[in-house]
Amino acid sequence: MTALIETVRVKHGQAPLWPYHVERLERSCGALAIPFPVDLAPPVGGADRVVRYEISPTELEISERPVGSVAPVYLVTAQTVHEPYPDKTTDRAVFDAALREAKAAGADDALLLTPQGCVAEGCIWSVFWWEGGRIACPASSLGVLPGVARAWLGERVGPLLERHVERGYLNGRPLFLANAARGVVPAAELDGVPVPESPDLARVVAVFWP
Repeated sequence: MTALIETVRVKHGQAPLWPYHVERLERSCGALAIPFPVDLAPPVGGADRVVRYEISPTELEISERPVGSVAPVYLVTAQTVHEPYPDKTTDRAVFDAALREAKAAGADDALLLTPQGCVAEGCIWSVFWWEGGRIACPASSLGVLPGVARAWLGERVGPLLERHVERGYLNGRPLFLANAARGVVPAAELDGVPVPESPDLARVVAVFWP
């Protein structure tokens, strides 16, 4: 049974991105005909952690885990081809296969490409780069997940430049990754080649968490 997932960061006893999670969840519940859980409440208090909500047509399951590493990420390009992932669901076979590729290569995450060869997204992270002083990312029309971190970045640093680019376009460009659980981290390597770091990255990291 397909279920929706929201992984919510608790930081200093609050869930700062909670409204973005709720907005996405409401949209996805409508798209997949899953009743929105009326008793859904934001996690509060306690240690910094990640709270995972799994919402199916019949139940709500809540679990917790540590935040996880925020070290620079080693990426490889996946052979597994990206498929549209407009809603964050448990149907993650493509991402699981690509992540196995990455782990087998000694990397942390895999960069998936569309059937046309366009950069899409990672298994764990959304990918971003700089163009002319603006932050760019794969276009929503490619079927990438409408990430909470992506929406938050668009508000905090200004409108994102949505692009259709092939894998080679990223060579030599400063890249960073983001998700709603761990925030913003730099990419260390892409396919074994060191990724340059932008001097603007520190500013993005600083503004991500309020």
